[in-house]
Amino acid sequence: MAEKVYHKLCETMARRGGRYPGLDIPEFYTLAEELFSPAEAAVAAAMPSKPITAAAMAKETGKNEEELKVLLEAMADKGLCSSFEIDGVRSYVGSPFVPGIFEFQFMRGTRTNRDRKMARLIHDYKQAVDKARGPQTVSFPANRIIPVGETIRSGSKVHTYNQVAGYLEKADPISVSTCFCRHEAKLLDEKNDCGKPDEVCMQFGLGAKYVIERGLGRRVTKEEARETLKKAAAAGLVHASLNTQEIDFLCNCCSCHCMILKTALRQPKPGRAFYSGFQPRVSPDLCTSCEACVERCPSKACTMGDGVPNFDLDRCFGCGVCAIGCPVEAIVLEEKPGLPEVPRDRKALREALEARK
Repeated sequence: MAEKVYHKLCETMARRGGRYPGLDIPEFYTLAEELFSPAEAAVAAAMPSKPITAAAMAKETGKNEEELKVLLEAMADKGLCSSFEIDGVRSYVGSPFVPGIFEFQFMRGTRTNRDRKMARLIHDYKQAVDKARGPQTVSFPANRIIPVGETIRSGSKVHTYNQVAGYLEKADPISVSTCFCRHEAKLLDEKNDCGKPDEVCMQFGLGAKYVIERGLGRRVTKEEARETLKKAAAAGLVHASLNTQEIDFLCNCCSCHCMILKTALRQPKPGRAFYSGFQPRVSPDLCTSCEACVERCPSKACTMGDGVPNFDLDRCFGCGVCAIGCPVEAIVLEEKPGLPEVPRDRKALREALEARK
Protein backbone atom coordinates (compact mmCIF):
# COMPACT_ATOMS: atom_id res chain seq x y z
CA MET A 1 0.00 0.00 0.00
CA ALA A 2 2.79 2.47 0.94
CA GLU A 3 4.55 1.74 -2.35
CA LYS A 4 1.41 2.70 -4.29
CA VAL A 5 1.06 5.92 -2.26
CA TYR A 6 4.57 7.07 -3.07
CA HIS A 7 4.14 6.14 -6.73
CA LYS A 8 1.01 8.28 -6.89
CA LEU A 9 2.93 11.10 -5.19
CA CYS A 10 5.59 10.79 -7.88
CA GLU A 11 2.92 11.22 -10.56
CA THR A 12 1.55 14.29 -8.78
CA MET A 13 5.01 15.87 -8.45
CA ALA A 14 5.60 15.17 -12.16
CA ARG A 15 2.45 17.12 -13.04
CA ARG A 16 3.50 20.02 -10.85
CA GLY A 17 6.61 20.39 -12.97
CA GLY A 18 9.38 22.83 -12.13
CA ARG A 19 13.11 22.42 -12.57
CA TYR A 20 13.05 19.10 -10.71
CA PRO A 21 9.66 17.40 -11.14
CA GLY A 22 8.71 13.97 -9.87
CA LEU A 23 10.64 11.26 -11.73
CA ASP A 24 10.11 7.51 -11.31
CA ILE A 25 13.65 6.66 -10.25
CA PRO A 26 15.01 5.10 -7.02
CA GLU A 27 16.32 8.42 -5.73
CA PHE A 28 12.79 9.86 -5.77
CA TYR A 29 11.45 7.21 -3.42
CA THR A 30 14.42 7.44 -1.05
CA LEU A 31 13.87 11.20 -0.82
CA ALA A 32 10.07 11.06 -0.68
CA GLU A 33 10.05 8.50 2.12
CA GLU A 34 12.27 10.76 4.21
CA LEU A 35 10.20 13.87 3.48
CA PHE A 36 6.68 12.39 3.71
CA SER A 37 5.12 9.80 5.97
CA PRO A 38 2.76 7.48 4.04
CA ALA A 39 -0.23 9.49 5.34
CA GLU A 40 1.39 12.78 4.30
CA ALA A 41 2.31 11.34 0.91
CA ALA A 42 -1.30 10.33 0.29
CA VAL A 43 -2.53 13.84 1.14
CA ALA A 44 0.19 15.52 -0.92
CA ALA A 45 -0.64 13.30 -3.90
CA ALA A 46 -4.29 14.38 -3.74
CA MET A 47 -3.65 18.05 -3.05
CA PRO A 48 -4.29 20.49 -5.93
CA SER A 49 -1.89 23.25 -6.92
CA LYS A 50 -4.63 25.79 -6.23
CA PRO A 51 -5.72 26.85 -2.72
CA ILE A 52 -8.10 24.43 -1.02
CA THR A 53 -9.60 24.35 2.47
CA ALA A 54 -9.38 21.33 4.75
CA ALA A 55 -13.17 21.01 4.53
CA ALA A 56 -13.16 20.94 0.73
CA MET A 57 -10.30 18.48 0.61
CA ALA A 58 -11.97 16.23 3.19
CA LYS A 59 -15.07 16.15 1.01
CA GLU A 60 -13.03 15.25 -2.10
CA THR A 61 -10.95 12.56 -0.40
CA GLY A 62 -13.52 11.16 2.01
CA LYS A 63 -11.25 11.81 5.02
CA ASN A 64 -12.24 13.14 8.42
CA GLU A 65 -11.96 16.93 8.31
CA GLU A 66 -10.42 17.42 11.76
CA GLU A 67 -7.86 14.66 11.28
CA LEU A 68 -7.02 16.01 7.84
CA LYS A 69 -6.58 19.52 9.20
CA VAL A 70 -4.08 18.29 11.81
CA LEU A 71 -2.13 16.50 9.08
CA LEU A 72 -2.17 19.52 6.75
CA GLU A 73 -0.94 21.80 9.52
CA ALA A 74 1.95 19.45 10.25
CA MET A 75 2.81 19.33 6.55
CA ALA A 76 2.77 23.12 6.30
CA ASP A 77 5.12 23.33 9.30
CA LYS A 78 7.49 20.90 7.56
CA GLY A 79 7.43 22.79 4.26
CA LEU A 80 5.59 20.01 2.41
CA CYS A 81 2.83 22.37 1.30
CA SER A 82 2.19 26.08 1.67
CA SER A 83 -0.66 27.59 3.63
CA PHE A 84 -2.20 30.98 4.31
CA GLU A 85 -5.30 32.59 5.72
CA ILE A 86 -7.51 35.10 3.87
CA ASP A 87 -10.52 36.70 5.58
CA GLY A 88 -10.33 34.12 8.33
CA VAL A 89 -10.36 31.15 5.96
CA ARG A 90 -7.34 28.81 6.05
CA SER A 91 -6.23 27.31 2.72
CA TYR A 92 -3.48 24.91 1.67
CA VAL A 93 -1.60 24.67 -1.62
CA GLY A 94 0.34 21.75 -3.07
CA SER A 95 3.90 22.83 -3.89
CA PRO A 96 6.31 21.54 -6.54
CA PHE A 97 9.80 20.54 -5.50
CA VAL A 98 11.29 23.66 -7.14
CA PRO A 99 10.37 26.38 -6.48
CA GLY A 100 8.80 25.10 -3.28
CA ILE A 101 9.48 22.07 -1.10
CA PHE A 102 13.25 21.93 -1.60
CA GLU A 103 13.67 25.61 -0.71
CA PHE A 104 11.35 25.29 2.30
CA GLN A 105 13.64 22.65 3.84
CA PHE A 106 16.58 25.03 4.18
CA MET A 107 15.08 28.52 4.47
CA ARG A 108 15.47 28.50 8.26
CA GLY A 109 19.24 28.28 7.83
CA THR A 110 19.62 25.55 10.46
CA ARG A 111 22.41 22.95 10.43
CA THR A 112 21.05 19.86 12.15
CA ASN A 113 21.93 16.29 11.31
CA ARG A 114 18.58 15.96 9.55
CA ASP A 115 19.34 19.09 7.52
CA ARG A 116 22.57 17.48 6.35
CA LYS A 117 20.77 14.23 5.52
CA MET A 118 18.09 16.11 3.57
CA ALA A 119 20.76 18.11 1.71
CA ARG A 120 22.42 14.85 0.60
CA LEU A 121 19.12 13.25 -0.49
CA ILE A 122 17.99 16.37 -2.38
CA HIS A 123 21.41 16.70 -4.01
CA ASP A 124 21.39 13.03 -5.04
CA TYR A 125 17.89 13.38 -6.49
CA LYS A 126 18.81 16.48 -8.49
CA GLN A 127 21.92 14.75 -9.83
CA ALA A 128 19.90 11.67 -10.81
CA VAL A 129 17.23 13.78 -12.54
CA ASP A 130 19.88 15.70 -14.47
CA LYS A 131 21.48 12.43 -15.57
CA ALA A 132 18.17 10.83 -16.55
CA ARG A 133 16.87 13.84 -18.48
CA GLY A 134 20.16 14.87 -20.06
CA PRO A 135 21.15 18.47 -20.83
CA GLN A 136 18.14 20.79 -20.56
CA THR A 137 17.52 23.19 -23.43
CA VAL A 138 15.83 26.42 -22.39
CA SER A 139 13.47 27.35 -25.22
CA PHE A 140 11.65 29.95 -23.14
CA PRO A 141 12.97 31.26 -19.81
CA ALA A 142 11.12 30.08 -16.70
CA ASN A 143 12.92 32.71 -14.64
CA ARG A 144 13.90 36.31 -15.18
CA ILE A 145 16.04 39.05 -13.68
CA ILE A 146 14.64 42.20 -12.12
CA PRO A 147 17.40 44.85 -12.06
CA VAL A 148 17.73 47.61 -9.50
CA GLY A 149 16.17 50.74 -10.98
CA GLU A 150 19.17 52.97 -10.22
CA THR A 151 21.16 51.10 -12.89
CA ILE A 152 18.69 51.87 -15.69
CA ARG A 153 19.41 54.78 -18.03
CA SER A 154 17.35 57.86 -17.34
CA GLY A 155 14.54 58.20 -19.85
CA SER A 156 14.22 54.48 -20.57
CA LYS A 157 10.75 52.98 -20.72
CA VAL A 158 10.54 50.83 -17.61
CA HIS A 159 7.50 48.63 -16.94
CA THR A 160 6.32 48.36 -13.35
CA TYR A 161 7.20 44.67 -13.34
CA ASN A 162 10.83 45.56 -14.14
CA GLN A 163 11.30 47.57 -10.97
CA VAL A 164 12.33 45.87 -7.75
CA ALA A 165 11.36 48.98 -5.80
CA GLY A 166 7.79 48.65 -7.05
CA TYR A 167 7.44 45.15 -5.58
CA LEU A 168 8.89 46.27 -2.25
CA GLU A 169 6.51 49.20 -2.03
CA LYS A 170 3.29 47.28 -2.68
CA ALA A 171 4.16 44.05 -0.86
CA ASP A 172 2.75 43.40 2.60
CA PRO A 173 4.18 41.65 4.41
CA ILE A 174 7.80 41.07 3.30
CA SER A 175 9.99 38.29 4.68
CA VAL A 176 13.65 37.39 4.34
CA SER A 177 15.09 33.90 4.59
CA THR A 178 18.24 31.89 3.91
CA CYS A 179 19.33 31.14 0.34
CA PHE A 180 18.51 27.50 -0.34
CA CYS A 181 21.29 26.98 -2.89
CA ARG A 182 24.19 28.35 -0.87
CA HIS A 183 22.94 26.73 2.35
CA GLU A 184 22.54 23.33 0.70
CA ALA A 185 26.13 23.57 -0.55
CA LYS A 186 27.46 24.28 2.96
CA LEU A 187 25.40 21.47 4.46
CA LEU A 188 27.09 19.12 2.01
CA ASP A 189 30.55 20.63 2.53
CA GLU A 190 31.12 23.47 5.00
CA LYS A 191 34.13 24.62 2.96
CA ASN A 192 31.92 25.18 -0.10
CA ASP A 193 31.30 28.80 0.79
CA CYS A 194 31.58 31.58 -1.80
CA GLY A 195 31.33 34.25 0.88
CA LYS A 196 28.13 35.79 -0.49
CA PRO A 197 25.46 36.79 2.06
CA ASP A 198 22.91 34.07 2.82
CA GLU A 199 19.93 35.77 4.47
CA VAL A 200 18.89 37.71 1.38
CA CYS A 201 16.08 35.77 -0.28
CA MET A 202 12.73 37.59 -0.10
CA GLN A 203 9.08 36.64 -0.14
CA PHE A 204 6.13 38.95 -0.71
CA GLY A 205 2.45 38.94 0.24
CA LEU A 206 0.90 35.51 0.76
CA GLY A 207 4.27 33.80 0.29
CA ALA A 208 5.73 35.95 3.05
CA LYS A 209 2.77 35.25 5.32
CA TYR A 210 3.46 31.53 5.03
CA VAL A 211 7.20 31.93 5.65
CA ILE A 212 6.67 34.17 8.70
CA GLU A 213 3.88 32.05 10.18
CA ARG A 214 5.86 28.80 9.92
CA GLY A 215 9.18 30.25 11.08
CA LEU A 216 10.92 29.67 7.75
CA GLY A 217 12.14 33.28 7.71
CA ARG A 218 11.57 36.58 9.46
CA ARG A 219 9.36 39.55 8.77
CA VAL A 220 11.14 42.74 7.72
CA THR A 221 10.09 46.34 7.22
CA LYS A 222 10.26 47.95 3.81
CA GLU A 223 13.39 49.81 4.89
CA GLU A 224 15.01 46.55 6.04
CA ALA A 225 14.04 44.98 2.72
CA ARG A 226 15.70 47.83 0.83
CA GLU A 227 18.84 47.46 2.93
CA THR A 228 18.86 43.70 2.28
CA LEU A 229 18.57 44.38 -1.44
CA LYS A 230 21.45 46.87 -1.30
CA LYS A 231 23.59 44.29 0.53
CA ALA A 232 22.81 41.67 -2.11
CA ALA A 233 23.52 44.08 -4.96
CA ALA A 234 26.83 45.21 -3.46
CA ALA A 235 27.87 41.54 -3.16
CA GLY A 236 27.24 41.05 -6.89
CA LEU A 237 24.15 38.86 -6.49
CA VAL A 238 21.57 38.68 -9.26
CA HIS A 239 17.93 39.50 -8.41
CA ALA A 240 15.84 36.67 -9.89
CA SER A 241 12.27 35.41 -9.78
CA LEU A 242 9.77 33.55 -11.95
CA ASN A 243 9.39 34.93 -15.45
CA THR A 244 6.03 36.49 -14.61
CA GLN A 245 4.81 40.01 -14.01
CA GLU A 246 3.25 38.94 -10.71
CA ILE A 247 5.83 37.51 -8.30
CA ASP A 248 5.79 36.41 -4.67
CA PHE A 249 9.51 35.83 -4.17
CA LEU A 250 12.85 37.32 -5.12
CA CYS A 251 16.04 35.25 -5.03
CA ASN A 252 19.46 36.85 -4.85
CA CYS A 253 21.65 34.45 -6.77
CA CYS A 254 25.34 33.69 -7.25
CA SER A 255 26.64 31.90 -10.33
CA CYS A 256 28.66 29.42 -8.28
CA HIS A 257 25.75 27.82 -6.41
CA CYS A 258 22.32 28.96 -7.56
CA MET A 259 20.46 26.59 -9.87
CA ILE A 260 18.77 29.38 -11.84
CA LEU A 261 22.08 30.86 -12.98
CA LYS A 262 23.82 27.50 -13.36
CA THR A 263 21.02 26.25 -15.63
CA ALA A 264 21.29 29.37 -17.79
CA LEU A 265 25.08 29.17 -17.97
CA ARG A 266 24.86 25.64 -19.39
CA GLN A 267 23.03 27.01 -22.43
CA PRO A 268 24.95 27.92 -25.63
CA LYS A 269 23.69 31.51 -25.29
CA PRO A 270 23.02 32.16 -21.58
CA GLY A 271 21.79 35.69 -22.22
CA ARG A 272 18.86 34.32 -24.23
CA ALA A 273 17.89 31.78 -21.57
CA PHE A 274 17.83 34.20 -18.61
CA TYR A 275 17.58 37.96 -18.87
CA SER A 276 16.14 41.21 -17.56
CA GLY A 277 15.05 42.94 -20.75
CA PHE A 278 18.00 45.35 -20.55
CA GLN A 279 21.59 45.48 -21.75
CA PRO A 280 24.61 47.49 -20.58
CA ARG A 281 25.81 50.66 -22.25
CA VAL A 282 29.26 52.10 -21.52
CA SER A 283 30.36 55.75 -21.50
CA PRO A 284 34.00 55.49 -22.64
CA ASP A 285 34.81 59.02 -21.47
CA LEU A 286 33.88 58.08 -17.89
CA CYS A 287 35.51 54.63 -17.80
CA THR A 288 38.81 54.39 -15.87
CA SER A 289 39.60 50.80 -17.01
CA CYS A 290 39.48 49.52 -13.43
CA GLU A 291 37.99 46.20 -14.61
CA ALA A 292 35.56 45.96 -11.68
CA CYS A 293 32.86 45.09 -14.21
CA VAL A 294 34.91 42.18 -15.57
CA GLU A 295 35.47 40.77 -12.09
CA ARG A 296 31.82 41.09 -11.06
CA CYS A 297 30.10 39.80 -14.20
CA PRO A 298 28.27 36.56 -13.24
CA SER A 299 28.03 35.29 -16.81
CA LYS A 300 31.59 36.18 -17.91
CA ALA A 301 30.09 38.30 -20.65
CA CYS A 302 32.31 41.29 -19.91
CA THR A 303 35.87 41.62 -21.21
CA MET A 304 38.20 44.58 -21.65
CA GLY A 305 39.13 45.84 -25.10
CA ASP A 306 40.88 49.11 -25.95
CA GLY A 307 40.62 50.14 -22.33
CA VAL A 308 36.82 49.86 -22.05
CA PRO A 309 34.49 46.96 -21.24
CA ASN A 310 32.93 45.02 -24.09
CA PHE A 311 29.88 42.82 -23.63
CA ASP A 312 28.95 39.57 -25.36
CA LEU A 313 25.18 40.09 -25.49
CA ASP A 314 24.60 36.38 -26.12
CA ARG A 315 26.06 35.78 -22.65
CA CYS A 316 24.97 38.97 -20.87
CA PHE A 317 22.02 38.62 -18.46
CA GLY A 318 21.38 42.36 -18.28
CA CYS A 319 21.48 42.03 -14.49
CA GLY A 320 23.22 45.33 -13.81
CA VAL A 321 25.84 43.83 -11.49
CA CYS A 322 28.48 45.60 -13.58
CA ALA A 323 26.68 48.94 -13.32
CA ILE A 324 26.20 48.67 -9.56
CA GLY A 325 29.89 47.92 -9.06
CA CYS A 326 31.23 50.65 -11.36
CA PRO A 327 32.89 53.26 -9.11
CA VAL A 328 32.49 56.05 -11.69
CA GLU A 329 29.01 55.13 -12.97
CA ALA A 330 30.29 54.57 -16.50
CA ILE A 331 27.77 51.77 -17.15
CA VAL A 332 23.98 52.00 -17.31
CA LEU A 333 21.30 49.62 -18.55
CA GLU A 334 19.11 50.33 -21.55
CA GLU A 335 16.26 48.42 -23.14
CA LYS A 336 17.19 45.32 -25.12
CA PRO A 337 15.00 45.02 -28.22
CA GLY A 338 13.37 41.88 -29.60
CA LEU A 339 12.60 40.03 -26.37
CA PRO A 340 9.23 38.35 -25.69
CA GLU A 341 6.72 39.98 -23.37
CA VAL A 342 6.93 38.85 -19.75
CA PRO A 343 3.99 36.48 -19.03
CA ARG A 344 1.42 38.00 -16.70
CA ASP A 345 1.11 35.13 -14.23
CA ARG A 346 2.01 31.48 -13.64
CA LYS A 347 -0.76 30.22 -15.91
CA ALA A 348 0.52 32.38 -18.79
CA LEU A 349 4.09 31.21 -18.09
CA ARG A 350 3.02 27.55 -18.23
CA GLU A 351 1.27 28.22 -21.55
CA ALA A 352 4.39 29.93 -22.95
CA LEU A 353 6.60 27.06 -21.84
CA GLU A 354 4.24 24.45 -23.32
CA ALA A 355 3.97 26.36 -26.62
CA ARG A 356 7.75 26.25 -27.07
CA LYS A 357 8.32 22.59 -26.21
